[in-house]
Amino acid sequence: MSAPPKEIDLSFEHVSKRYVVRRERPSNGTRSLLGRLRALRLPVEDFWAVRDVSFAVERGEVLGIIGHNGAGKSTILKLLSSITSPTTGRIRINGRLSALIEVGSGFHPELTGRENIFLNGAILGMRREEIAAKLDSIADFAGIRPFLDVPVKRFSSGMYVRLGFAIAAHLDPDILLLDEVLAVGDAAFQEKCLRRIGELREAGKTIVFISHDLAAVERICSRVILMRQGQIALSGTPAEVIAEYQRLPAIAHHNILETAVADSSAEIESLQLCDLEGQLTPPVRTGSPLALRIAYVVRRPLADVVFEVLFTNAEQQVVAQWTTEVSGQAIALQPGEGVLEFQCAELGLIPGMYYASVAIRERGAPDALDWQHGALALRVDPGKTVQGSFYMGHQWTLLAQAHAVGG
Repeated sequence: MSAPPKEIDLSFEHVSKRYVVRRERPSNGTRSLLGRLRALRLPVEDFWAVRDVSFAVERGEVLGIIGHNGAGKSTILKLLSSITSPTTGRIRINGRLSALIEVGSGFHPELTGRENIFLNGAILGMRREEIAAKLDSIADFAGIRPFLDVPVKRFSSGMYVRLGFAIAAHLDPDILLLDEVLAVGDAAFQEKCLRRIGELREAGKTIVFISHDLAAVERICSRVILMRQGQIALSGTPAEVIAEYQRLPAIAHHNILETAVADSSAEIESLQLCDLEGQLTPPVRTGSPLALRIAYVVRRPLADVVFEVLFTNAEQQVVAQWTTEVSGQAIALQPGEGVLEFQCAELGLIPGMYYASVAIRERGAPDALDWQHGALALRVDPGKTVQGSFYMGHQWTLLAQAHAVGG
């Protein structure tokens, strides 16, 4: 006898979200009234953040949503939490829903930690009696008990975000929406957050988890959706979807809301991961060789350009840079398509999640011709055993040795 079907807590039915974008011409920051009126006649175009997306989430399921920047992940969360409405399609929600999109949103800097717990808890849908009963547990979870009656404007940034997550971690909704909430605190606090999410999962809560932290997605999610250019590219087990995500090259979306560029003289088409023999998506390990390929298109002759790749960690801190600038060699490009490859004999990044951003600019120019933030997610697995913040390639030689003296 087959088990009865589970209830559906969330569903998207052919949902699309369109934004109308007005393409403004570059200005020097000042504009006359006549110029502003003329700007209203500038051409507009449709930008589909999400297009014809359908999925359902069963009660008690933990659904992960991953994808490169601009793929539509956060738009889905905003649609689910009613921050914005769909252009077409239908969204069904069955149960009490709480969303944690920005840790610490709703805090008042002049109020104390205690007062902000009550304020923020109310914003997230908790009753006053419920907040009072959980106050001590929230303070202990955040590690701010000695500072509970201090205005939060005196909190460190770490204390601030820990308190924000601690409040959300004590919610008791039927459905919980989480967006990049693990990019807070140190490793010990992130582990505490993961354990709490695991407890909610064991309690049968329905969770939608959006994150770039692939290790966390693989650990806590029962199913994962891969978003690509506003549509579902794949849905399946965490292992298979994450593997496909790492195989896919990042596509340059050129959304003016996210990408600052000087002009359209050059554009980055994709950023791909490969090994030194050209094999795409090799295993990435500390101390192993690695190459990145930048596909680009140029629309006018460029006498001297610089390519750059920035690596950032989960806390958005820059940890490394690859650049052609240090070579001192001028790179002249003619109109057309091309590929540039960076090679690294020994990767210095220690195990963890990293994100590669890529830029192309004219040497000496303040603005990039094109800049793609977070174009590639990079999971570095253990390789050469190291201690510290990075691996430094090295060689050693035994120069002298004492000789044994005969008895």
